[in-house]
Amino acid sequence: MSVTQAAAFAAPAPKAPLERTTVPRRPVREHDVLIAIKYAGICHSDIHQATDGWGEGIYPMVPGHEIAGVVTEVGPGVTRFAVGDRVGVGCFVDSCRECEYCLRGQEQYCAKGMTGTYNALDKNGEPTYGGYSTHIVVDENYTVRIPDGLALDVAAPLLCAGITLYSPLKHWGAGPGKQVAIVGLGGLGHMGVKIAHALGAEVTVLSQTLRKREDGLKLGADHFHATSDEATFDELAGRFDLIVSTVSAPLGFDAYLGLLKVDGALVNVGAPEEPVSLNLFSVIGGRKTLAGSMIGGIAETQEMLDFCAEHGLGSEIEVIAAEQINEAYERVQAGDVRYRFVIDTSTI
Repeated sequence: MSVTQAAAFAAPAPKAPLERTTVPRRPVREHDVLIAIKYAGICHSDIHQATDGWGEGIYPMVPGHEIAGVVTEVGPGVTRFAVGDRVGVGCFVDSCRECEYCLRGQEQYCAKGMTGTYNALDKNGEPTYGGYSTHIVVDENYTVRIPDGLALDVAAPLLCAGITLYSPLKHWGAGPGKQVAIVGLGGLGHMGVKIAHALGAEVTVLSQTLRKREDGLKLGADHFHATSDEATFDELAGRFDLIVSTVSAPLGFDAYLGLLKVDGALVNVGAPEEPVSLNLFSVIGGRKTLAGSMIGGIAETQEMLDFCAEHGLGSEIEVIAAEQINEAYERVQAGDVRYRFVIDTSTI
């Protein structure tokens, strides 16, 4: 049965504490599925957007783009899903469907701009509301299937954190014989370690301190080094084929580029709010690449979920009630989570 209003937690204004409210959900259309959300991950992106850190937001804002749930209704034209299916929704819920990027399954780079799962306007000019909610209506073409081998709670963060790391690791060829470093062991970084290890690469964690060393090795890292120790950058100079930075604070790019082999790549998936600086000789001197990567397309997201199910890779989570969201935001900013908060949406 369709819902026209859904309970949710929203930020009423920039930097304001999130509070319980209701938001409209559209009627189920021809190709839509109505999803009863079971779990929603808390991504650092949610905090950036709810505080206007990445620019002016749309309020009230219901964050959440790591959504796992169950289909409860399908539109008459739906062919991909049936009532009862376990599904996920990630960072976007629509795109133009016509540009070269959409046509080759890279909807996240849509030339006309993808429609974010929240803090965006849909094609009708209506605001989108995310996963900190009991229900959501999404076009079947922007919905993915969660394999039976993954529990919904540990699967939810894969819809952003998982694909954000899987896509660059695959694109830049992480695998046997490759030296891969993950900068930062947080919500993104811990999935990077798991996925890079499962792909067969030799994995190093670069973290500010050795505090999480034991965790990193358990997650699949072969090596763990503290970036606060200047000797690390001498010891590891020229070591890596690929470095993926997951941190949302500006890096000293010149130092990290010095860790790459010739033709190596430093790929950023963390997005600092501040500009960064770079000496171009750091890339010229070894034909190195400084790059970025943003989530993944729908087909690649499904591929990632299937890969994670095959290898038993779920996120390391702390499940919380909705009343703990504001506290969780504070703890994320303090680095006090191992490694992803997930909201039990039955508490909304």
